[in-house]
Amino acid sequence: MTLRTDHFGRLNSYPVLRYTLENPAGMQAALISYGATLTSLTVPSPNGPFELTLGFDTLEDYLHRSPYFGCTVGRFANRIAHGRFTLDGKTYTLAQNENGRHHLHGGMRGFDKHLWKAEPFEHPGRRGVRFSRISPNGEEGYPGRLDVTVAYTLTDDAILECLYEAQTDQPTPLNLTNHAYWNLAGQGTILDHELRIFAESYLPVDNTLIPAGSPAPVAGTPMDFRAFHRIGKRIAQVPGGYDHCYVLRMTSAPEPLPAAELRDPISGRSLIIETTEPGLQFYSGNFLDNLKGRSGLLYPKHGGVCLETQHFPDSPNRPDFPNCILRPGQHFQSITRHRFSF
Repeated sequence: MTLRTDHFGRLNSYPVLRYTLENPAGMQAALISYGATLTSLTVPSPNGPFELTLGFDTLEDYLHRSPYFGCTVGRFANRIAHGRFTLDGKTYTLAQNENGRHHLHGGMRGFDKHLWKAEPFEHPGRRGVRFSRISPNGEEGYPGRLDVTVAYTLTDDAILECLYEAQTDQPTPLNLTNHAYWNLAGQGTILDHELRIFAESYLPVDNTLIPAGSPAPVAGTPMDFRAFHRIGKRIAQVPGGYDHCYVLRMTSAPEPLPAAELRDPISGRSLIIETTEPGLQFYSGNFLDNLKGRSGLLYPKHGGVCLETQHFPDSPNRPDFPNCILRPGQHFQSITRHRFSF
């Protein structure tokens, strides 16, 4: 296994570094210190490395045009209704950075828009990069200083693991995820991809994508992916497309458990996702619109699918949802594994 480091650009006066991991099978993962971002995931093919993620060639594109391609999202991934929550009797106000209505993905300058410190590491059969940063008290309106790390590891047996850890000095909401867009066919839409989600229920949402009511059974609805279905088979029955959180369980798991399986029936490539998180946000790339990406490729609507392991949206305002509050003295840990077959 090898690890290469090169310069990807500069942010103000600071270099942005790219780390490329490669396992003996020829699978490669490229990560940059801006946003602790996965910029590329390739697998070998007869015609050379085959790209499975959406992304850009330049730092400038990530700075100004990225719909969260491959980044680490926080302090709270997904939405918080009206950018407000009350914690221990005090109300906090956050940026309403989604159409002036709700707080999305950590705010105007969430974790995806910061430089992270990077430390490569190596263990037998696995090599990776540990990214870390300190989110100061009051950043984007959140209480408490948060010391956070995310370690990306590529293994000899084609697993990309994300290990998130954090500690705080004040109670604070926390919800971390990676926002990769997958396309196992490499280009075109993901509507012919087949998806299975290990969930019996999901969170219905209102017309602004905030959870409305309690979890609802997937049975008998176009939300049912308990068995493999083409993503495009019933998408027309879902207003706006899929952008919903699936309930894997009502508490975090001590070890990663199956969450979803994605496969491209033509190439035979597949991705299995396992996580300790209670939820999985399934987003079908509804807002992509021929965005110019890597190597000049145009990413159409539904050009990629996000399968984001996380806590439920709007959890700080929903005591009936799994707890998302990290308190002093606690150690937050979350693991998500992506198993590839090619």
